[in-house]
Amino acid sequence: MKTKAVFLFAVTALMLAACGTATPTAVATDIPIVVADSAIITEGRLEPIRYVEVALNANGLVSEVLVAEGEQVEAGQVIARLESAEAKTLEAAQASAAEELTVAYQEVRDAQYKLDNFDVPSDFSGLTPTQAVEQMLEKLNTARDNFEPYKDLADSRLQPTNAEKESGVYRDTAKLYKKQLDDAWARYRKAILWMELETTLETASARLAQAQKDSNALQDPSFAEDTAGTRAALANAEVRAPFAGVITSLGLKVGEFASAGTPVVTIADTSKWIVKTTDLTEIDVVELEEGQPVTVTLDAISGVTLEGNVFLIGQSYSENQGDVVYEVTVLLTESHPAMRWGMTAEVKFE
Repeated sequence: MKTKAVFLFAVTALMLAACGTATPTAVATDIPIVVADSAIITEGRLEPIRYVEVALNANGLVSEVLVAEGEQVEAGQVIARLESAEAKTLEAAQASAAEELTVAYQEVRDAQYKLDNFDVPSDFSGLTPTQAVEQMLEKLNTARDNFEPYKDLADSRLQPTNAEKESGVYRDTAKLYKKQLDDAWARYRKAILWMELETTLETASARLAQAQKDSNALQDPSFAEDTAGTRAALANAEVRAPFAGVITSLGLKVGEFASAGTPVVTIADTSKWIVKTTDLTEIDVVELEEGQPVTVTLDAISGVTLEGNVFLIGQSYSENQGDVVYEVTVLLTESHPAMRWGMTAEVKFE
């Protein structure tokens, strides 16, 4: 009770003191307006603009490894060589391609000569070989149907009437239809031969075109990217870089056996970098458009902000912890020497 009395006394004293003092005038203070940041922020992974995993096209022992992991290579540069009876070096593949080209040219000349010297019947005029075969087959079937009742004159069912016996009409009709059938067969075989000659020329021409393409790819002095696949398939005793880049992984050692189809080298083009988002939800992705500016910061490189643009918005989705997410690819317009494949990035879409 004592404590309560003291409290009441203190409150009364304060109230009396307030009654004897002038109340100050309240002054209005402006409250600043806070604008919410409308930018969308998400996470992503840093990747080179392109990369490739190179696999072998032949089995064999690794005889040479000419580069090291982390080394820069140029397009067409030899990375490693194999020892294998079934594999060819670039020089050997070039020689084989030249031989194949010569044979292909000869086949086209021979096929064209035979076709040019084929005597096309007048009733094939205006038709292609395929059309001629179709029409001659129709006529052949008609001739076979016409001759069917007369194919066996000894058949009792087909015995001529007395009048036919006296006039010889029955046998003459059979002879007529037999001749028409023989003629139809001859024209049909002629059409088939014409089509075969045409097909042979087309096949030879296709072989020549492929041989020319292979030869050009193997002889390409620039080692262009669009001819790299042909070189890899034909000069399969060598592993060559399809484009300029950095060796990011190398799984070849001299003396070890290597199997065809197994990726052994990864090459990355780090001339430009991209970021692929990992958690951009369906709610956010509809607010974005290709070409939109972004800023990117990397967790591993503090104090550095990189500029970029939305390059591609994915059309397919995946699920991440119950959310529907879409992959968005950002193309960076800036880089930093410390950037590495796989770094975590924060992407802010302006």
